[in-house]
Amino acid sequence: MIIKINYSVWWSWYLLSLPTYMQGLVIKSTGSWYQVHAEDGQDYDCRIKGKFRIQGIQTTNPIAVGDHVEFEFEPNSDNGIINKLHDRRNYIIRKSINLSKQAQIIAANIDQAFLVVTLASPRTSLGFIDRFLATAEAYDIPAILIFNKLDLFHEEGLAILAEYAAIYENIGYPCYTVSALKGTNIPLIETLLKDKTTLFSGHSGVGKSSLINALLPGRDIKTGEISESSDKGQHTTTFAEMHTLPFGGYLIDTPGIRELGIFDIRPEELGHYFREMRDMMHECKFNNCRHVNEPGCAIIKAVEQGEIAPSRYESYLSIYHGNETRA
Repeated sequence: MIIKINYSVWWSWYLLSLPTYMQGLVIKSTGSWYQVHAEDGQDYDCRIKGKFRIQGIQTTNPIAVGDHVEFEFEPNSDNGIINKLHDRRNYIIRKSINLSKQAQIIAANIDQAFLVVTLASPRTSLGFIDRFLATAEAYDIPAILIFNKLDLFHEEGLAILAEYAAIYENIGYPCYTVSALKGTNIPLIETLLKDKTTLFSGHSGVGKSSLINALLPGRDIKTGEISESSDKGQHTTTFAEMHTLPFGGYLIDTPGIRELGIFDIRPEELGHYFREMRDMMHECKFNNCRHVNEPGCAIIKAVEQGEIAPSRYESYLSIYHGNETRA
């Protein structure tokens, strides 16, 4: 005897059997819709209630990948409506360059942030690196620098790369060199990612997607070409998405960032987010020293004596004076 199953009726019964409210983890954000991995092990497409937009949240995206949320099902639908955002452990945010009064949350509830950078094709500026690190410091997120495209470097280039890495290693930021194309040091990166939730960020074209493909065989995340005219990467990732790592942990892939605007950091507190400055600020002659041109400034003295890298101090001044970018 053959029993025919009416899947439409079964699905309706299944949805009715679910709790009125479900808890879940946001694993993808496309702007207006969010994919939520729910407590029943299923993924659901959800949108947000209108009230989220009038709660005074000054961000372009009230919900971000990594958020823990509560949602309910829309009537006669398998889509959900997010009605509650649980408290965030942390998040990382950037200023929206074209919407100066708003900001974009890149991801939430993360254990560490990897900034994938390159010294060529395209070059990641030290200013961009410093802005990212200051933002990570402000939100208490450990940051690690991943220098990709090691396969492109000859002896002279490797020496320059070592100089760049030394700037950050000397102030406590771990730096690793990899080649996503050749697979160089990929096992090392896997050990850093294991059992942690890690944000991957960087300019378009730095090989972020290629690196993720090396870590997630079979996912085949789209990669892009470098523009010959501008030496800039073309956007391949258009939305944030969380991937489960086969060896344990989660990886959050984000769209390439061309510019990183600093958000919600007052000029007078900026020095606290530059590690090497924070350690010696108490030595300044004046308690309210801005570290710009004041007499008796320990920071300026340290720069002059080579104890603080000039590039880091230039980044500090650029952010302090409100410049949106620094090459």
